[in-house]
Amino acid sequence: MKFVDEVKITVKAGNGGSGSASFRREKFIQFGGPDGGDGGKGGDIVLQGDQGLNTLVDFRHKKRFDAQNGESGRGRQMYGKGGDDLVIKVPTGTEVYDLETDQKLGDITEHEQKLVIADGGKGGLGNMHFKSSVNRAPKRFTSGDQGDLREIKLELKVLADVGLLGFPNAGKSTFVNAISAAKPKIADYPFTTLYPALGVVPVTSDTSFVVADIPGIIEGAAEGAGLGIQFLKHLQRTGLLLHMIELPAYEGMSDPVEQFHQLSEELVKFSEQLKEKQRWLVFTKADVTTDEEANALAANYAKAMGWEGGYHLISSISKKGLDKIVQDIAQHLFGEEDDF
Repeated sequence: MKFVDEVKITVKAGNGGSGSASFRREKFIQFGGPDGGDGGKGGDIVLQGDQGLNTLVDFRHKKRFDAQNGESGRGRQMYGKGGDDLVIKVPTGTEVYDLETDQKLGDITEHEQKLVIADGGKGGLGNMHFKSSVNRAPKRFTSGDQGDLREIKLELKVLADVGLLGFPNAGKSTFVNAISAAKPKIADYPFTTLYPALGVVPVTSDTSFVVADIPGIIEGAAEGAGLGIQFLKHLQRTGLLLHMIELPAYEGMSDPVEQFHQLSEELVKFSEQLKEKQRWLVFTKADVTTDEEANALAANYAKAMGWEGGYHLISSISKKGLDKIVQDIAQHLFGEEDDF
């Protein structure tokens, strides 16, 4: 399925039904009177979160959504039926914006959470409301109000506990593959990951966390280079970032220290929120050399980066350091647990 994380649609709530101008006429009743009922309310447009969805691809071809109009009122003080609400299911993690005002209308973050984005029109009044001492046979009634018409932007930001940050081929997809049941594409060329992939990592029988594998970021991503600007936003919802740096495997590779600073600058350019988010340093592909040399390289690079605090050294192929990093993430997310 194609991953689509931003769409624009038009929504039209239902119009209210008109009131009725009717007069009671019954046998053996000498004086009739106004008995026109009110019109029904138009249906609302409602967004509902669905955790079973992970893309907005369904909106690529259907761009217009209309709720049902309310029915008109009738005689004998019969009210018109209200129009049915139109419920549109969207993935959890969807933000909703009004394109005309650029106002954020809401954020769908939970399964079955509902958000009304367009109100149906109020039904009109029947002539029974306009009877008075000086006008006993009013013919006046009102039409129903128009339902809201809006152009909406839906923007999906994946919901995950942990986001993976790194240049192409930093080992992010292999890491997700190794610690979860997700099977993102893995290859020895850049940009094998073309859209975010989520993996659920079990910790105990009833505890797990979600990891988001984001397409590789390159220099200039915040200005639109590569795939970065399209997917950096998905890191904003994560609780923890793992900044993944591959250890050099061959001569001529990009300098890990330079990559670290380039990517740190891209985070600052894109969002101050990302800059302040907690980030761990993770050196990957520790199996490309001996344990002793890998440890020495990681220590030297961390020092050259000006990194303060600890870091992780892992190999998703040999499983080196994977149990430790999973347990550390679980402890960070859930607190002290004896069973971890």
